[in-house]
Amino acid sequence: MCILLLLAGGAYAQQKTVRILAIGNSFSQDAVEQYLHELAEAEGISTIIGNMFIGGCSLERHVKNARENAPAYAYRKIGTDGKKREKGKMSLEMVLADEDWDYVSLQQASTFSGMYETYEASLPELIEYVKARLPKKTKLMLHQTWAYASTSNHGGFKNYNRDQLTMYHAIVDAVKKAGKAYKIKMIIPTGTAIQNARTSFIGDHMNRDGHHLDVKVGRYTAACTWFERIFKRNVNPYAPESLDEARKAVAQKAAHAAVKHPYKVTDLSERR
Repeated sequence: MCILLLLAGGAYAQQKTVRILAIGNSFSQDAVEQYLHELAEAEGISTIIGNMFIGGCSLERHVKNARENAPAYAYRKIGTDGKKREKGKMSLEMVLADEDWDYVSLQQASTFSGMYETYEASLPELIEYVKARLPKKTKLMLHQTWAYASTSNHGGFKNYNRDQLTMYHAIVDAVKKAGKAYKIKMIIPTGTAIQNARTSFIGDHMNRDGHHLDVKVGRYTAACTWFERIFKRNVNPYAPESLDEARKAVAQKAAHAAVKHPYKVTDLSERR
C-alpha cells in the first residue's frame, strides 16, 4: 500500500511512494512527464508517475480501447529514480494493474475539451471501467487542460471561434460540470494556471506550437499545478536551471492561484 501519514501542520511522515497515473494524450505528456517528479523529490516525496499516451486521444477513443482491451498505448513511466521508460502496445487494463495507483487522472482531447456533451457521451463508461480495476483508496482526478494560443492554427480552435478566452471559459465550465455530475472532486486546474501566467509579462507565449506547452515555463507551470493540487502544499524552490527567476516566479504564482481559484483567472500583470 502507498500511504501518506499527515501530521499537524501538513508534514509527511513515514513517507512511501506516491503513484500517479494520467490516462491522456500529449497534453498529459506536457503536464506530468517533466518536472513533477523533480518537484516532489525536492520535497522529499517519492513518486512513480505514469502516462498513457496516444496523441490526440479523446475520451471516446479511451472508451473504445477499454471495450476492446486494445494494446494501443505507449506507457511512459517515471520511476522513483527519475528515469523515464516507455513500453509500447500496452492496454488500459495492463497499466491499471501495473501499480497500486494512488491518483488517476482523466482528460478530454483538447479539440473537445470545452464541449460538455463529449464528456457526457464517454466519461461515465470510462470512470466505471477504471474504478472496477482500482482499489477503493485511489482518487480519480479530472485534468482541466488549457486553451490554445490566440495565434494557433489548430483545427480544433474553430470549435471556439478561434478565440482563446472563449475556449478557456468553455473548458472551465465543461470540466467543472463534469466533475460535479460524476462526483470527481479533484480537478487539476492546469488551464487556469496557464491563463493566469498569460496575464503576466510573459503574455501569450506559453506554447511551443500554438497548442502544446512550451517545454520550459509552460510545462513547469503545469507541473507546479499538479504538485500543489495533489500534495496540498506550496511549490518548493525547485525549477529547471534554464528557467530564469522572473518566469519561475510567475509559474509558481500562476499555479498557486489556480489551485486556490480553479475556475477564474487571476491577474498577475503587476507581479514580477
